[in-house]
Amino acid sequence: MSLRIEQLLALVVACWAMPQFAAAQSYPSRPVTVIVPFGAGGPADSVARILGDAMRTSLGQAVVIGVARAVRAPADGYTVSLGNWPSHIVNGAIYALPYDVRTDFEPVARLSSNPYVIVARKNLPAADLRQLVGWLKANPDKATQGTAGPGSGQHVSGIYFQDVTATRFQFVPYRAGSSEVMRDLVAGHIDLTFDQAITALPHVRNGSVRAYAVTSTGRLAAAPDIPTVDEAGAPGVYISTWYGFWVPKGTPPDVIGKLTAAAMDALADPAVRGRLANLGQEIPPPEQQTAQALAAHQRAEIDKWWPLIKAANIKAE
Repeated sequence: MSLRIEQLLALVVACWAMPQFAAAQSYPSRPVTVIVPFGAGGPADSVARILGDAMRTSLGQAVVIGVARAVRAPADGYTVSLGNWPSHIVNGAIYALPYDVRTDFEPVARLSSNPYVIVARKNLPAADLRQLVGWLKANPDKATQGTAGPGSGQHVSGIYFQDVTATRFQFVPYRAGSSEVMRDLVAGHIDLTFDQAITALPHVRNGSVRAYAVTSTGRLAAAPDIPTVDEAGAPGVYISTWYGFWVPKGTPPDVIGKLTAAAMDALADPAVRGRLANLGQEIPPPEQQTAQALAAHQRAEIDKWWPLIKAANIKAE
């Protein structure tokens, strides 16, 4: 589920520094800290670890993964925050935040994304997505979709799906998040959910749930047999938890440029790409990885999701 800044869990993972040959006054002259506002072991943590380890080569410094209040950090390039769709889009429409996600950060780089997979209990009487939509229309408000609570990715995805397909079903919130949702889906206690590929694919692979479609324009390398929503019958239902790097407002452009280059170098590394692909992550093409591309993508996502979230009157509990 989407987390408040006050709910951040501490996580510190240090990477050994490469030898430093640059002059003391050049950037970076000491380790860079990446803020991860999510708990250890989740998708954001995995993305930060993979990229942080690779970026130390370009930066010539250790990249330390940790948690802090990034918006109040000095604008010197030594504190970078890892954000995503929940933290930099959804939360801004739901919470009264002490900062503005649109203006209080400088974009650095657009990173990978994790599309959602539409999954259901394996004995649901619908063989494909078109049949699922038909079944939902024939049984309005009877089906149940598990979510990690109001405003979570699953919840917002379900509302969007209902809006596009003209279907209605009930939302069942779980305080323990995706793991509990998937447990009850496997047991057949709920009918369906929308979850990130990194969470859903292990259950799809072992046959404990049925996958209908990936909410992306292309099939996943990690699951090429699952059709896209366009192929399956719900065109345009694109949903993904995407990631980006931001720094505090006022960070010098040349410093941002070095961080952007380091992130793009990491995303071009075949080993990094392979590790991210195994997690169901998609990497945008280089021209969509820049700071300018991240800024444009964030604006487009705000324009898409904020009206939907506010119209649905989603309130955080």
